[in-house]
Amino acid sequence: MAGPLIEILSPHPIALVAAAALDLVIGDPVYRAHPVRLMGATLTAVERLLRRAGADGYGGGIALFVFLAACWIAAFSAVLVLASKTHPWLGWFVHVFLLYSLIALGDLLRHVWRVERALATDDLPGAHAAVANLVGRDTARLDAAACRRAAIESLSENLTDGVTSPVFWYAVAGIPGLVLFKVVSTMDSMVGYKSERYLRFGWCGARLDDAMNYVPARMTWLLIGIVALVWPGCSAGKAWRVGRDQHGILLGPNSGWSEAATAGAIQRRIVGPIWLNGVLVTDAWIGDASDPPAGLRADLVRAMGLVTATAAVAVLAAAAIATFMF
Repeated sequence: MAGPLIEILSPHPIALVAAAALDLVIGDPVYRAHPVRLMGATLTAVERLLRRAGADGYGGGIALFVFLAACWIAAFSAVLVLASKTHPWLGWFVHVFLLYSLIALGDLLRHVWRVERALATDDLPGAHAAVANLVGRDTARLDAAACRRAAIESLSENLTDGVTSPVFWYAVAGIPGLVLFKVVSTMDSMVGYKSERYLRFGWCGARLDDAMNYVPARMTWLLIGIVALVWPGCSAGKAWRVGRDQHGILLGPNSGWSEAATAGAIQRRIVGPIWLNGVLVTDAWIGDASDPPAGLRADLVRAMGLVTATAAVAVLAAAAIATFMF
């Protein structure tokens, strides 16, 4: 019993490559029982119960994590085991489909390309609407170049959270590790705010998200540089140097590594003035000081190619780890 149980939950290189290919070609599957949707609905219900019980501080946030992690690791493990018992091929299909549902690059690339499609027809309001689906900032002030920079920032930042972190935790701990990461990521996105309501309650999710992305973020920096060695128009030296020296300019311990590395790799500066609710929150630039600001179609296309190739290398590396570890 223990053997088949471990096998169906363990990372499998072919399953990982198949799931990543499905995500890239088709995009994130939309269905009512999507794992992230289920996690979000459960979080909302449990948060409501905890707050009614007065557990709205640090303890409540920790209890929320413990419940969600135990609930969904057990639930998805049980589904996989039952499917595998019914028929080995059914277990394989469910394993791949769950993986496919929890890797997110294809949809991100499509959202980013909507920005460029709008700009190609001089539809700046349409570009603003597309950018608003990617970043949480005022978009009405953005010109075409700033829209492309925002798209590049979102693309490079989400490379870690959407691809390299999930495949890292899958390679290290199989389906349970991947589900645990997604529970933490969902908590961070839903309650990990520094508002009065969530400062204490959301602390657990936010700090765990930082911890689980810590190693993958730095691996992403390394991989971006490796891909930049061969990707046309890119610089590996700048990717590694700018990532190392400027990642701390951006908020948080992790997101700056992939953003700064991407800026260095494509040899363009990104970020610049960012407005939120009518207030200028930063005017910092990320990138080599000698490089021009990103803003051309070619800059966005180069960034998309670099990020896609980096994601592919991350998947293949994780598949190799799974091959030799299990």
